[in-house]
Amino acid sequence: MTHPKRMVLVSAVALIDIEGRILLAQRPEGKSMAGLWEFPGGKVEPGETPEAALIRELQEELGINTWSSCLAPLTFASHGYEDFHLLMPLFACRKWEGIPQAREGQTLKWVKARDLRDYPMPAADVPLIPILRDWL
Repeated sequence: MTHPKRMVLVSAVALIDIEGRILLAQRPEGKSMAGLWEFPGGKVEPGETPEAALIRELQEELGINTWSSCLAPLTFASHGYEDFHLLMPLFACRKWEGIPQAREGQTLKWVKARDLRDYPMPAADVPLIPILRDWL
C-alpha cells in the first residue's frame, strides 16, 4: 500500500507587462530546485485564499501591490513530486503598482510566451507553457 503524499497548495501568477511578456523568477541557490525558472507566487497559508496568498507573496518577493479583482484565474497544475503533491492555481495579472524587484535573491526576467520553453522550469510548471502561449 502506498502512503498518501501531503498536499501542498501553491498560488502562482503570470504577471503580463504592456508588451505581453511574462515575468519569470529563477530559484536562488540553497532553495529546492535552485536554478529553475518559475512563475512568482508561493504557499497558501492556512485560512488564506489563493488570491490573498498571491497578493502577500508579490509584496514580499517583488515589492509590488495588486488586488484580487486584477487576478484572473487562468489554469492550474496538479503534479506529484516524490515527497508531496502540488496543486497550483495559476492566475493572470496585467495590473499592479510598483516595479517588480528581486527581494529574495532570485533573478527576474521578462519573457515572451513563445520563448518560455527556453527556460528550465519545475516539472509542475511545464504543462502551463502551451496554455499561456495559446492564451496570449
